[in-house]
Amino acid sequence: MEVYTVTVATGTSEYSGTNNYIFVTLVGEKGESERTLLDNPGLDFCRGAVDQYKVTSPSPLGSLLLVRLEKQRYWVEDNWFCRYVTVEPPAEDKVLTFPCYRWLIGDIKVEIREGTAKTLRDDSLPQLLAHRKTELQERRMAYRWVTWAPGIPRCIDATTEADLPQDVRFDNEKRSDFEHSLHYKLAIRFGKSWSDLDDFKRIFWKLRSPIAEYCMEHWKEDRFFGYQCMNGSNPRMIKSCNKLPENFPVTSDMVQSSMAPRTNLDKELKAGNIYLLDYAIMDGIPTNTIKSKPQYIAAPLCLLYQHPDEGLIPIAIQLEQTPDHDTPIFLPRDPPLAWLLAKIWVRHSEFQVFQLLSHLLRTHLVIEVFCVATLRQLPAVHPIYKLLAPHLRYTLEINCRGRTQLISPNGIFKRVVSTGGDGLLILAQREYKVLTYRSLQPRNDFTDRGVYELPKYFYREHSLMLWDTIHSFVSGMVSLYYQSDHDVQEDLELQAWIRDITQEGYTELPNFGLPSKLNTREELSTLVSVAIFTSTAQHAATNNGQIPLGQYTQEHFTEGEALELIERFRRELKDIEGHILNQNEGLELPYLFLLPSRIENSITI
Repeated sequence: MEVYTVTVATGTSEYSGTNNYIFVTLVGEKGESERTLLDNPGLDFCRGAVDQYKVTSPSPLGSLLLVRLEKQRYWVEDNWFCRYVTVEPPAEDKVLTFPCYRWLIGDIKVEIREGTAKTLRDDSLPQLLAHRKTELQERRMAYRWVTWAPGIPRCIDATTEADLPQDVRFDNEKRSDFEHSLHYKLAIRFGKSWSDLDDFKRIFWKLRSPIAEYCMEHWKEDRFFGYQCMNGSNPRMIKSCNKLPENFPVTSDMVQSSMAPRTNLDKELKAGNIYLLDYAIMDGIPTNTIKSKPQYIAAPLCLLYQHPDEGLIPIAIQLEQTPDHDTPIFLPRDPPLAWLLAKIWVRHSEFQVFQLLSHLLRTHLVIEVFCVATLRQLPAVHPIYKLLAPHLRYTLEINCRGRTQLISPNGIFKRVVSTGGDGLLILAQREYKVLTYRSLQPRNDFTDRGVYELPKYFYREHSLMLWDTIHSFVSGMVSLYYQSDHDVQEDLELQAWIRDITQEGYTELPNFGLPSKLNTREELSTLVSVAIFTSTAQHAATNNGQIPLGQYTQEHFTEGEALELIERFRRELKDIEGHILNQNEGLELPYLFLLPSRIENSITI
């Protein structure tokens, strides 16, 4: 009689435990153990419990392939979340870990594999190949593509978050935290009208911070306006300007008073010190009606100058794309309130672009494609699944909630935002048409916008540090599991994954620039890095973080070499943290959006 020591870990979140019957069967190359009811004296499978049991087999099982878990109802149905199972074979020193991280709902049987990451070519046993196939068949039935609206990335087929499988839902604490936060935001948004800054101070008393206080004090200043273009919530809009657009007829005389001594506009254009914000995408967008009042939006052009003493400052603003006598060019020398109002209209357009395009489309919706394709095409044992899983967690639920609560016909945007209703979809469709894979890679993005020389562009500096660290980490992982480019080309699951991304997720994008086949390890490393960077650093630059980057609450990898790469990744992030903190010492306004400890692991808000 062979006796195996089996340890079972229950989830740590609320309601993870169960009082139902749990059975385990060990499946090896040479047979199966006895089907064993896991029942110790006292309570088993409480929240956070790590329980140990003995499982017997009449004969040696050989190499363990699977652990079969079964849950059966006892009096009432009680769902159970299993974190992992470990097995210590008899007369062996090693302990095998079988990651699970799944909900067992109803009377159900689940088979989980040992944690060593394996591509399809690494498996030859029919039983393991069948397990991979069955897992993906079940996932493709549970996770289906749907077109929520034409002209934007496709998404998960779920009308509301309640339609999602439990494995991708918020845990109870996350749900409570989110709903409390949402109710608070709704209360402050719709509780009363705002008439002055004192109202803001009263409304946001709970959200006070040094940055918020600084904004309250300096929001009218040109210098702060320029700073926000680089290090605010939408830092990707600014571009270098070596030649003025034909529809923005700014003359040298107009802006001479904004120039440093002994220079002029032409010289500064040639020197690379002139930058542009162009909101042409807003031109002609239909506007919303809120409480019977029609709303208005602008499609501005804003010229900025890198002044040697004052920093980046706005020097000319045109609020529409077509110049004429009804579309004046506003200048800093205009009456103060006229110039301030022009800047406010630019910031108003900035808000629409920031929320709908930079935030919603370019992070949430872009990453949802990776979520759905990964769940449909990569089994849990696949190294790329293990690598991406922490960075895709909860994203399907937050996006479903966004579609029902924020951008739906009666959502928050329709009630409070100028582009709410038809406008927001048209705006997203315009951006989606010009979305490129190249623009999702930060080095290419900064090159194409010509902003490598822009001083104090902390978003650029921190993004590049994080990109290089993420890409190095991912490349190490890819090299660990793919010995050559040929291995990438021959991974049928991986190739099905990239086809799902390009042909199902990013449809209607002839110029996106992402091929439907992966040919090299470098192509794979870059694509996975784009997914991780977008779901972490890029999203953090436009939102607040909750779960620190690199701190994985679910341990999908078990082999030593992979764990060493994860530990090195954490050390490098810690170094970046120290660099950013040192850089911010003494700054009047610190830039901490991309501090690694403030970057969430996935898009969850």
